[in-house]
Amino acid sequence: MTTEHALVEHGNAAGFSSGPRLLADIGATHARFTLESSPGVFESVKVLKCDEYTDIIALLRAYLSTVPASKVHHAAFALANPIDGDRVRMTNRDWAFSIEDVRREFGLYTLLIVNDFTALAMSLPGLQAKDLMQVGGGTPVPKSVIGVLGPGTGLGVSGLIPTSDGFVTLGSEGGHVNFAPVDEREYAILQFAWKEWPHVSTERLISGPGMELIYRALADRNNKKVKALPAQDIMRGALKTEAEADALCLETLECFCGMLGSFSANLAVTLGAFGGIYIGGGIVPLMGDYFATSAFRTRFEAKGRFTSYLAQIPTFVITTPNPAFYGVSAILSEHLRGRSGDSSLMDRIQQIQAELTPAERRVATLVLENPRTVLNEAIAEIARLADVSQPTVIRFCRSLGFLGLADFKLKFASSLTGTIPVRHSQVRMSDSTHDLSAKVIDNTVSAILNFRDQLDVRSLDQAIALLRKANKVEFYAMGNSRAVALDGQHKFFRFRIPTASYGDAHLFSMAAELLNPGDVVIVVSNSGKLPELLKAVDAARLAGADVIAITPNQSPLAKKATVCLAVNHTEDNATFLSMISRILQLLLIDIIAVGLSVDAPEDVGQGDDIKRKELSRFSNLLISHLDS
Repeated sequence: MTTEHALVEHGNAAGFSSGPRLLADIGATHARFTLESSPGVFESVKVLKCDEYTDIIALLRAYLSTVPASKVHHAAFALANPIDGDRVRMTNRDWAFSIEDVRREFGLYTLLIVNDFTALAMSLPGLQAKDLMQVGGGTPVPKSVIGVLGPGTGLGVSGLIPTSDGFVTLGSEGGHVNFAPVDEREYAILQFAWKEWPHVSTERLISGPGMELIYRALADRNNKKVKALPAQDIMRGALKTEAEADALCLETLECFCGMLGSFSANLAVTLGAFGGIYIGGGIVPLMGDYFATSAFRTRFEAKGRFTSYLAQIPTFVITTPNPAFYGVSAILSEHLRGRSGDSSLMDRIQQIQAELTPAERRVATLVLENPRTVLNEAIAEIARLADVSQPTVIRFCRSLGFLGLADFKLKFASSLTGTIPVRHSQVRMSDSTHDLSAKVIDNTVSAILNFRDQLDVRSLDQAIALLRKANKVEFYAMGNSRAVALDGQHKFFRFRIPTASYGDAHLFSMAAELLNPGDVVIVVSNSGKLPELLKAVDAARLAGADVIAITPNQSPLAKKATVCLAVNHTEDNATFLSMISRILQLLLIDIIAVGLSVDAPEDVGQGDDIKRKELSRFSNLLISHLDS
């Protein structure tokens, strides 16, 4: 499952036997908490006002002080904020915190934080008809994309994309697209909003504060002098009986629902959301039956040539209380299952066994019963142990959607490494030696695991093939990357290949002009943008030499190279030396060196095993060091 989230962990994974799980849905205005005592059983549900607390730690302490003293080991929070790494700075509140610091403060083994609409999206597959109110026609198409949005303090947007074994959540900040008026009244509201902001996003209007702005804008348009009202009072004034309803409040709500209908339609056509559009948040569910008869559905279908397209897409209001609890519960449960070895890939293998041929089923049985053996053995040994041919092993891997054995093993290795958190922790001046040591090792381990999952084996094959027939090999690098180039020169020289390394721009520029067809240049660069290196690469290619670039795959250097071995790890090069990038670059040098040190394999899968084993050797060394 791919989500926009960050997590930190410590200690051993456990299920509900280790105690209740703490779940929360923290918005800009309210924070909702519960203890999940067993799957789907939410106890001690409480709502706290965020304004009453100085930070998230004070908020959590306040909730935990009101519940039974049972120790909580695992927690998952939905947060109304983009989540990107350990540091979180809320956009709608003056709160900033480190996820790792919060985990330590409360002694949690696991703290998982996800975007609130990622959590809401993940709740949808588990909702029942009683949890929803359908507005208008249309029927959900099974295994289709689902859109989800909801106005509250802001405007959250997400989606669910179907896969072979569930859904992938779409991390989105779609509420910040430009607002698009559809008539003169909405254009007048936009002009009014422009007086306050030069850029008016949809969230500025389709939200609680947006409803308040619409009210003031309509009063200005209607030449009425009114005092500003909070969104709750506007809704209260509009939802009274017909005789008692306030005309301006009613017009505001009508305009709000129409805008929401147009925006929902835009989301539906963007995603192709034939699974339906689901509306949550803190505003629409409070409208009740009014929303069903509002301008929402009419505006949703008012799409010109695409009216019939949108008429097929159903729209629902999520009416169940606290739906985000179901979403964070599902995300946390899946995460903890993965840590205890019950990986989704293993589940997939079990599920498709009936669809496999008898020979492929023998491979599946071997994988399920001896996963580490399959991970560590070459294709010939796997075929022997399963009593099948080597092509059968490849067919088994392809039946799961992988390119071959190497691709399968890379993903399978990742799925079996659930005890190692993939995360980045910022080192701080206040850290003890123990803490900073653990963080440096953690960051390196997680970077290697990510690197292993993204490794392009085909590019490695191409690079090794070029080097096997090279007349000579030259390494070009500058700055911090020179250590990597020197390491490569020392290794490759032992293969009886004429090898040189240049770290001076003037020298490698001259050397590049003396190259010939059949020569290979390996260029190492953290940025892939240095003009001196790019000029030398142009000269090398003009001379007929091939270039292997160890660099980010979208860099100018990558585009000029014959083969790019991508290292896409991002580091602050302006402030720090590129420590982790250097380690990943050295790993690539080692993988190539091991590939060169053996004869060309008869089976491609066997060569892929060599590359995977070399990478795993380094990651396992670091993992064992971390565990000790």
